[in-house]
Formats: sequence, structure tokens, C-alpha cells
Amino acid sequence: MSNEILIKNIYYMLSYAFQVLNQNGYKNIETEKFNNTADMFAAIIQKGIENQLKRYLNREYVIETDSLSTLRGKIEINESINQMSFLKKKLICSYDEFSIDSYMNRILKSTLLLLLKADISKQRRQGLKSLLVYFSSVHEIDVHHINWKLQYNQNNQTYQMLMGICKLIIQGLLQTQSNGKSKLMDFLDEQRMCRLYEKFVLEYYKKHYPKLHANAAMIDWDADGETQYLPSMQTDITLFDENQKKILIIDTKYYNKSMQFQYDRTSYHSGNMYQILSYVKNKESKTECEVSGILLYAKTDEDITPNQQLTILGNHFEVRTLDLNVDFSELRKQLDLIVHNNFPASNMLNYQ
Repeated sequence: MSNEILIKNIYYMLSYAFQVLNQNGYKNIETEKFNNTADMFAAIIQKGIENQLKRYLNREYVIETDSLSTLRGKIEINESINQMSFLKKKLICSYDEFSIDSYMNRILKSTLLLLLKADISKQRRQGLKSLLVYFSSVHEIDVHHINWKLQYNQNNQTYQMLMGICKLIIQGLLQTQSNGKSKLMDFLDEQRMCRLYEKFVLEYYKKHYPKLHANAAMIDWDADGETQYLPSMQTDITLFDENQKKILIIDTKYYNKSMQFQYDRTSYHSGNMYQILSYVKNKESKTECEVSGILLYAKTDEDITPNQQLTILGNHFEVRTLDLNVDFSELRKQLDLIVHNNFPASNMLNYQ
């Protein structure tokens, strides 16, 4: 059993997770056709780098070490002695150089080289190769050991989306085999798709239903005594209607199998049910609002898929599936229906 999803819908999901993809510079990508996910990612990163080049490639101070005839920076005495550079009337010096050989540019170059090994169109391959010219003085980086805890400021904030896409590409595409060679994999395994799916649904409701204050809210335990060792409870999506005093907690799930089979019977994943029940009941204890919960699974090709409404301990619950393998206009209707069914007294849709 597996999830099926239109490649174009992955692009739309990314456009919500990375809002910059909604800008005019990326609009033409929306109309393109892609043979596979790798080709789509190549198009996004190509357009992103082209847009960045119109501004500038980020520069930063990097330490250079060289044999010089004039003093510059710090003398590396041990290196100078070991290389006997003084015999040539030179010294080994280390100094700061304002260079495009920055950490983020190294990630960009290494991502381009990795994508050139993937199954992408000839036109896309030529486009990526033409970009490598601008990175001729940039070193490659070991993609297995990238520190993704990057710091952004006014000078490099335009790199934030690029680095996010590079991370998806590198972590989703490369896998080391036992023989040490790199193997190209499918992008976005179940774990990464789970995060993208969650982010997409959250950002969708943030954008189109601003009056519902969509956020990934924390929930306090309804407990007495020492609570410091209790696990934190953070929802994937919490929607709140102040006027109706209603709260809807949505927990997104992206699995290859949305149902479990135990003891000769098919059932919902027990851990998921316990989790959403705990979220709803603990939240209810801390508010005067009506609290409901939804488990929202990405649809699979299983014979039985979740689609049910329940009342448990006095609260309304739903177990639903979201079909990602339909035209995006239909996908959008599924998400809108969840709001209309749970907040019927409001018409808060905003497609601006």
C-alpha cells in the first residue's frame, strides 16, 4: 500500500510551505509539466538561483592560507618552517578574504552537482550546468555532513528558501550504499512527506482562513503535582473561532498505511487515537470553548480508508482522509469542507 500524489500538488504544497514560491519569479514553474519529482525540484532550484544571481551571490569572510612574498594577516610560523618557504623569500600567511566561497554557496553548488546525477530532462540539465559557471570559485561540500543550523540576516535572508529546498533535495535524494557509492533515491520519503504535509495544511488555513488564527499551539496538561517530566503536547494545527467559541485540533498523518491490522481486525492506529483524545480533553479542561478533534490522513490505495465521525467522552471527533492525487482545485475543496463542517456559522474563506 502506498500514497499516490500528483507531482503538481507537491509543488503547490511547497508553495504554501515556502511562501516565496508564490512570487512572480516562480509563477512560470506552476504551468510546467514534470516527468518526476527530481525534475520539479531542479526547476525550483534553477529559478531560485537565477533570481539570486539578479541580486548577487552572497559573500562572507573566509580564511585563506597561502604562500606570500608580502606579509598579510597572520604568519603561520610552523607551516612556513615545514615548507621552508623562507628559502623562496615567502611566508605562509592566513588572512580573511571577502569571497563568494561561502557556506551557503557551497551548499548550492553541491546541490546542483547532485541534481545533475538525477533523472531530469535534458533542458533542465543544460540549465543547471550553465549556472555552475557562476560557482567556479566555490568549493564543494560533503553533503553527508552539512550543518543545517544556518543563521540568516538582512544580507542573506533571500537564501532561506533556497537552503530549505536544498535540504529537501540532499536529504531526500542521496543515500550511501555499503560500497561507498552514492545512490539516487526518490525524493521525500514518508518522514519528509509527513512534515511537508503538516506544514502545507497549516499554512493553507493560515492564508485562507486568517480569522481562525491557525497555529501549531501548545497544550497544557490538566494535571496536579510535578509535571516537569510529562511530554510536551504541541498540535499540528489548531483553529480557533472567537465568535463561536469553538476550537478544532487537527493532527495530520502521512503513512503508507493509514489503518493497522492487529488481532485479526482492522482498526485505526491506536497511538493516533489516544493522542488526539489527549489533546482535546486536556485543551477542553483549560478553556470554556467547545473543543473537537480530527485525525487527517493522506489517502492511500488501501481498501479501507478512514472516514468517520465519532463522539467520545462528549467531544466530537473525525477521522478523515485527504486525497492528494486529484486536481488541486479538488484538494482545496476537501480542506475547505473541513472548516465549513466544523465552523458552519462563519464564511471566512479568503483566496486573496
